[in-house]
Amino acid sequence: LDQLAGRGITRVLTGALHHGELRPFLDAGFVERERLHLLRHDLRRLPEPTTSMRLRRAWRRDHPGVLEIDRRAFDDFWTLDRTGLLDALAATPLSRFRVATEGELVGYAITGRAGRRGYLQRLAVDPDHHRRGLGVGLVTDSLRWLRRGGAEAAVVNTQVGNEGALALYLRTGFRPEPHGLTVLSRGMAEPPS
Repeated sequence: LDQLAGRGITRVLTGALHHGELRPFLDAGFVERERLHLLRHDLRRLPEPTTSMRLRRAWRRDHPGVLEIDRRAFDDFWTLDRTGLLDALAATPLSRFRVATEGELVGYAITGRAGRRGYLQRLAVDPDHHRRGLGVGLVTDSLRWLRRGGAEAAVVNTQVGNEGALALYLRTGFRPEPHGLTVLSRGMAEPPS
């Protein structure tokens, strides 16, 4: 924190932390910024796609369109910029970046795998195309890729209050874990507790 303050940083956010990781941050003056549902899929029974949308590998030229979908799908706190998108793609040893198209980009999913664990890292559907099965199709595609690659389970998180995303994940076979995740924040002008 001292090094960050010395570089002129005024606010620090943590990554998403499990409940057992919170105490040192809380003791250092961090406060809750966001709570997340953490859900797990055992990859045994996979959902059936509900739409015949076209999915393909994302190309670099798709990045501006993907970032626009992301901007429209999430509030400012959760919206990715170019660096965030590249970080999501590099977060796991193996990743898959797919886009849904209907003449134009209408959604995307980033899925990662590390060993036998899968991660649905990012999923967004353009709000103008909600309720048409695109989210189910993207989730199904991601889960099938993970299972083919040898993953035994997949996890995803979504912020508390995003009832649409939570319903999508429950509908596609994810089950809530006993404890969610928490993102903490601390202003640098605040003294530690």
